[in-house]
Amino acid sequence: MTDPTTDQVKQVTVGDVKIAYECFGDRADPPLLLVMGLATQMLGWDERFCARLADHGFHVIRFDNRDVGLSTHLADAGVPDLGALVSGDPTAAPPPYTLLDMARDVDGLLDALGLDSAHVVGASMGGMIAQQLAIGHAHRVRSLTSIMSTTSRDVGAARPEAMAALFLPPPTDADTAAERALDVYRVIGSPGYPLDEVRLAEVARRAFARGHDAAGVARQFAAIVVSPDRTPGLRALDVPTLVIHGEDDPLVQVDGGRATADAVPGARLVVVAGMGHNLPEPLWAQLVDEIVAHARAAEETREGVSPPTR
Repeated sequence: MTDPTTDQVKQVTVGDVKIAYECFGDRADPPLLLVMGLATQMLGWDERFCARLADHGFHVIRFDNRDVGLSTHLADAGVPDLGALVSGDPTAAPPPYTLLDMARDVDGLLDALGLDSAHVVGASMGGMIAQQLAIGHAHRVRSLTSIMSTTSRDVGAARPEAMAALFLPPPTDADTAAERALDVYRVIGSPGYPLDEVRLAEVARRAFARGHDAAGVARQFAAIVVSPDRTPGLRALDVPTLVIHGEDDPLVQVDGGRATADAVPGARLVVVAGMGHNLPEPLWAQLVDEIVAHARAAEETREGVSPPTR
C-alpha cells in the first residue's frame, strides 16, 4: 500500500449548509463516497483505510455530515427533546432535519464536486443516509454498500448497555473526549478483535479539536428517530447492493443488516464473525476486498465504462 495521499480539507456550500470533505487518490478513477455515522466525523474513516481503497483504483471522498466536525453546525436549531421524540409524543417539536435532508446534503455534495454519480458506502447512520440517497436519487448511486446499518431504528435495536454508552456525559476537553471514546467502544466495539486504544484516543482528541458539539449530535440522533422505515423504498431499488454487518454488533444488531439485505432485490449479505460496531484494523483487508469487488462489478455493468484493475 502506498502512503496516504490526501487533499487538504475543503468546503462546498450545499443549500443552507457547508460540507467539509477530503479526497484520496486519482480524480480520474471512479468516485467512491464514504458516509459516516452518528456523532462521528470523517475521521471515522481512517486515512489508511481510505488510502487502501484509493490504491485499488478509486477516487475516495470522505466528509463531515452536518452538525459534526468542520461542516455547518445548526446551533440556532437548539436541542431536540429526544425523550419525547423517542416516545412518540405527538406534542414534541419536530427536529430541524431528517435523514432525507442529510441524503440531500450528499446529493448536493456530488453536484458540487461535479460528479454525476458515485459508489456510496455508508456506516451505521451513514448507511441509513446512503440507503435514503439510493431511494430518492438512485441515478447518483453506482453501487450501495451498507455497513452495520438497518432499515429502521426499530429493527436490530440496540442492546441496553450499548444505548447507555451513547448517552454517557459529553466530554469537556480533549482528554475527556479520549476517555469517553474508550468507554463507548469498549462496549460497542468488536469483541473478536483488540481495540486499538492508542489510535482511538488520538482520533477522539483530533475530533474534539475539530468541532465538538453535543447539541449537534442530539440533532443527528433526532433525525434517525423521526425518519420512517426505509423498507418500502429499498424494495423498489435497482441498485447493486452489498450489506456488511458484524455478527456481534450490540448497537445495531445483526437483524438490521439482514433486514436491509432482505429488502433490496439482489442484495448480498456478508456477516462478519467477531465484528461489533466499529471497523477494527484486522478486518480492513476483508472489508476493502468486499467493497472493491462490489464496486468493480458495478462498474463493469455501466455502459462504456471499464472497471479499475489496480
